[in-house]
Amino acid sequence: MLAVRDLHAHYGRAHILQGVSFTVGAGEVVALLGRNGAGKSTTMKAVMGLVPPTSGSVRFLDREVAGREPFEVARLGLGYVPEERRIFTDLTVRENLEAGRRGTGWTAAKVADLFPALGAMMDRPGGRMSGGEQQMLTIARTLMGNPRLILLDEPSEGLAPVIIERMAEAIARLKREGLSILLSEQNLHFARLVSDRALVLEKGAIRWEGTMAALMADARARAAYLSV
Repeated sequence: MLAVRDLHAHYGRAHILQGVSFTVGAGEVVALLGRNGAGKSTTMKAVMGLVPPTSGSVRFLDREVAGREPFEVARLGLGYVPEERRIFTDLTVRENLEAGRRGTGWTAAKVADLFPALGAMMDRPGGRMSGGEQQMLTIARTLMGNPRLILLDEPSEGLAPVIIERMAEAIARLKREGLSILLSEQNLHFARLVSDRALVLEKGAIRWEGTMAALMADARARAAYLSV
């Protein structure tokens, strides 16, 4: 589904991504882990085209997308859920969903089945929702674009444990339906619940990769790259 090769990206003179390479397969959930400032969000934005890569290759569904505009990448079937959520606070839940609609497949009824809390507040303005509800809405709005792969940037950040568990259940269901997911996370517990493989970033480079089970068994790697 997604193949990233030797990806480099800069913010001004700062060399943020330094040769990042990885793949995401069909129906696979891959966790991109690392401390604050490791380059996780920049990797997501570089794949989506929000941060133009300095060099390297990003192939999605066997098409080169590095250097394309974000709307072009989205039209190919790559969805992006930003860390900041960025819902339309003055629009209702239903209107937010309609704003993301593209093609057929996902509907308001289907996302309400995935996130039942949204079904009970279709006419509520986005600005009158809790943080967890807004996170569900931004994922649901992305799904309305019928993506083949979703980039989820820090979906559990700031959420209560019970909402995190519901989010994990929703991601597991999306995986069963064949959706591929690249997940940026600092919450190792959440990543362990949903991910098949892990990529660990440190200072803009991947320092460890393998199955999630292997990472949980590697105390040295967790201490070196993930402990605060």
